[in-house]
Amino acid sequence: ASPTMLLSLSLATLSFSAQQHPSFDAFLAKYHKQYAGAEYSERRAAYEAAVATIEAHNAGSPSWTMKLSQHADKLPHEWSNLRGLDRSAHFRNHAARNYASRAAAPSDLPASVDWRTTKMVTPVKNQEACGSCWAFSATETVESALAMAGGPLLTLAPQQLVDCAPNPQQCGGTGGCQGSTQPLAFNYTIGAGMDSEAAYPYKGRDGTCSAASKSPAVGITGLVELPTNDYDALMQAVATVGPIAISVDASAWSFYGGGVYSGKCGTTIDHAVQLVGYGTDSQTNEDYWLVRNSWGTSWGEDGYMRIKRYGAGDEPCGTDTAPDEGYGCKGGPSTLKVCGMCGILSASSYPTGAYAK
Repeated sequence: ASPTMLLSLSLATLSFSAQQHPSFDAFLAKYHKQYAGAEYSERRAAYEAAVATIEAHNAGSPSWTMKLSQHADKLPHEWSNLRGLDRSAHFRNHAARNYASRAAAPSDLPASVDWRTTKMVTPVKNQEACGSCWAFSATETVESALAMAGGPLLTLAPQQLVDCAPNPQQCGGTGGCQGSTQPLAFNYTIGAGMDSEAAYPYKGRDGTCSAASKSPAVGITGLVELPTNDYDALMQAVATVGPIAISVDASAWSFYGGGVYSGKCGTTIDHAVQLVGYGTDSQTNEDYWLVRNSWGTSWGEDGYMRIKRYGAGDEPCGTDTAPDEGYGCKGGPSTLKVCGMCGILSASSYPTGAYAK
């Protein structure tokens, strides 16, 4: 082997720590990527800019850190695609659907909840370049709903939702990899059920619906949409119902690495994730929401993120000034109030009556 090749192989084994970032070629080797010509130069520039951003942030000894992930060489339009334009359909009238407040007051709820510890969530997934965050958020929440109901913890098929779930009112996009909403995914599942991932593998692109030729693994009978921007309702739901499908502004999440996130956050809701719990950091004493993303395990805390939780009456609020670009359905309101860090209280839903077929 040539000295250059040996050097490249050596660099590929470097740790991806905040103190020693690998070269671009080592990054490519680790994640099995290849580029040539102008694209190589463009990707390298994006990667080096990411490294500079991460090093500058971490040098200040912040309470939360940044790190590299497999997405570090993405271009701006690809970050937008990765988030998708998921926005929730019920924002047209701000009305909660099928929601009945529960008896438990926030003070009566557990101090912390983490549904991973009771095996109510499947392993972290990766939506890849498709704007299918809405499908992943919905799929993961159906998986959890079945387990919470006493059924098996199955890995289901987000590709089925990408290919098959209709979006006639253009809620959150035009459907598939171009965006949709979790309530629309749940509505589809009520009638069609969901196939397993093994039966309907993920492709990371739009496809032709083939669900009719398969046998659904899971069904649901209904869905609940929580009241908009209601801290108590979301706390009670995640504590007493289980993992919840939520929507957020993830525009500043690109290089999150760990800790309780309290950095810059916008109010233009553009991403769908799953809320799997809440708690308080033992070292900083900061309260947080525990969020599962769909960007693979190299991102964040093994694919998860902890977001600062302020408490009832103290959550920050802002205005989404461009809901017509995806926040609600076509023809919806021109502005919307969103609350919580990164708009985390803005749109929450979950399926009901989950059962194995």
